[in-house]
Amino acid sequence: MQPIVDTSLWLAHKRRALARPTVGADFLMRRAAEELAERLGAVERKFDRAAVLFCQTPAAVDVLATSGKVTDIIRVEADAMFLGDAAGLVAPLETVPFEPESLDLAVSLLSLQAMNDIPGMLVQIRRALKPDGLFLGAFAGAGTLSELRESLLAAETELYGGASPRVIPFTDVRDAGALLQRAGLALPVADVETVTVRYDSLFGLMADLRAMGETSALIDRSRRPGTRKLFARVAEIYTERFSDADGRVRASFPIVWMSGWAPDASQQKPLKPGSAKISLKTILENPGGR
Repeated sequence: MQPIVDTSLWLAHKRRALARPTVGADFLMRRAAEELAERLGAVERKFDRAAVLFCQTPAAVDVLATSGKVTDIIRVEADAMFLGDAAGLVAPLETVPFEPESLDLAVSLLSLQAMNDIPGMLVQIRRALKPDGLFLGAFAGAGTLSELRESLLAAETELYGGASPRVIPFTDVRDAGALLQRAGLALPVADVETVTVRYDSLFGLMADLRAMGETSALIDRSRRPGTRKLFARVAEIYTERFSDADGRVRASFPIVWMSGWAPDASQQKPLKPGSAKISLKTILENPGGR
């Protein structure tokens, strides 16, 4: 598989952001953690052993710990810097450092979009889950920063006669469901929640992206320095196309949520074709009874 994301650079951006924290810049992670709490709360069972995979902050661990549904939580990060003083494992990004069928629950928040082999990561997660173990994950999906992408494309085309990629491609919700099935997870569900944030200008968005550690980490990113002239024009186009009546601009962050279970004989299964005891034709012809 041809790599798209320079994961070493992505991690470097994350380390730099962690070293220079900005109050409020973790709004997407906080929103994802709130949604995780709601989704976990809807699951009527408890989990003995859970892994929190490459979430970069303790937010997901805190959700699991306060849920009262998880006995043992193991946090995995790609760099010890993300763990701080907390206990956990350090492992290469895109790996699941657990024995087969050793986890009851696996959680991943806002890191899958930076991985080059999402299908392979999901397969590893499925293998690490015990039968009837649950995976819950969220990542930045298709449409993320679409306004910025369009404004950059327009400005670079206008000024330079062509454009280079500056925003990573994102997976859409339909592909997410297919990836869960491809990984062998049962009862797959994928849905999307779009978070829309408003800024005074493009430059407020760019400051937040730096503070999140989410500036471009594309392998084929443009090496042409971003000049003041370029970003001034990007800001003008952004305001022209994506501002509200009060002059503030919008930025879209669609978050794709995935859930799937490691297969187990106890799970519900669709009926086999032809196994129904009454035909659809009979129901339609006799709507009031059989």
